[in-house]
Amino acid sequence: MRTSLRNILALNIKKRRYILGLSQAKLAESANIATAYVAMIELEKKFPSVDVLERIAHALKIDPTELFSKTCYPAEAVKELQQSVLQGIEQVVKDHINRFETKVNDGEYSINVPDSDFNIYEKTTNADYSGLVAKNKH
Repeated sequence: MRTSLRNILALNIKKRRYILGLSQAKLAESANIATAYVAMIELEKKFPSVDVLERIAHALKIDPTELFSKTCYPAEAVKELQQSVLQGIEQVVKDHINRFETKVNDGEYSINVPDSDFNIYEKTTNADYSGLVAKNKH
C-alpha cells in the first residue's frame, strides 16, 4: 500500500502539533493561515502551497522537508512510548481495583476503617480466627 503525500503531510502536522502541544488554532495563528485551512490539510482535503508549507514548518519548529518524512520523530517516539506505558499502568491499576471491589461486593473481604488504621480482612472458614484474618495493615 502506498502512502500519499497528503497523508504523510497530514500525519506529520498532527503529530508535530501534538508534540508541541499546539491546537489547530494556535498553529494557524503562528503560520498566518485560517484554522479551517489547517483542519482541511489534516483531513487531506487541501494541499498547501510551498509558501504555506514553509510557514507551517516554521510554526512547528522543523525544516519544511520534515513535513514529508515517513520517519518517526525521536521525541514523538518517546512520548508515544510514555503514553503507552502510562496507559498500561492505568489499566493494571483499574483491573486490580475492579477485582478488589468485586471481592468486597461478593463478601470475600470486609473492610474495617477505624480512626487511624485501615485493615482489610479476608473471610475464612477457620473457626480459630473467628472468621476473619487480617490481609494487609498499613
